[in-house]
Amino acid sequence: MPRTRRGPSRHRVDEPEPDEDSTFNYLDTASSRAELNSATVKLRLGKTLIIGLGGTGAYVLDLVAKTPVANIHLLDGDVFNTHNAFRAPGAPLIDQLRLQPFKVEYFKAIYEKMHKGIVAHPEFLDETNAEKHLRDAQFVFLCLDEGKPKALAIAKLTEYGVPFIDVGMGLLVKDSQVSGILRVTTSTPQQRGAHRRIPCGENDAENEYDKNIQVADLNALNATLAVVKWKKLFGFYADNEGEHFSTYTVDGNLLTSDET
Repeated sequence: MPRTRRGPSRHRVDEPEPDEDSTFNYLDTASSRAELNSATVKLRLGKTLIIGLGGTGAYVLDLVAKTPVANIHLLDGDVFNTHNAFRAPGAPLIDQLRLQPFKVEYFKAIYEKMHKGIVAHPEFLDETNAEKHLRDAQFVFLCLDEGKPKALAIAKLTEYGVPFIDVGMGLLVKDSQVSGILRVTTSTPQQRGAHRRIPCGENDAENEYDKNIQVADLNALNATLAVVKWKKLFGFYADNEGEHFSTYTVDGNLLTSDET
């Protein structure tokens, strides 16, 4: 018998009451549907800061915005250009690209449709604003390439006792093929050993892959690995290894991890 074509599905959109204590503009039915509420509640955290809204940082935001953290702060002084559109989640209109908005304001406008409490800071991290942005953070994602502000962030976060994850990728094009390594480095007040492995030099001579090559799928993978580790730290995911340093090698499809 010929199959009958069904019309569009009619599911009711559940909206929280105006006074409901929720970080979302509508109910998280994904968690309840999958019976994940008892795990998801562990991510009701305070100020979560993402520094750098390039390719990887934007995907970190995409994933964190789907969790019940109270506030998501975005810190980046760059504008959103055409090349950014090809390595970030979503698809901007050409009219948006012509306006050249700050990255933080562009992404805030997208994700505040879902998540309350997204705060945009269109500025770069430096000595004048580090304490303001970092001291009261409950967690920080470092998604920036520049060595000087990264070194500053690491020093201040260590001083303030704030846990953080640093992400990085080093890609190389050879014989018209891309190879390289993704890295996720975790630093907590209980375990600060791994962050000595974070490259912070402006020109790291030991990094042959330091070409600033980025590809959207690898940006997304780097962000996903970082967010999975973040969720492990707060008990959402089981964590038998307790790794604080992990890498993914593209050409060998190899994922490694180390405690420090």
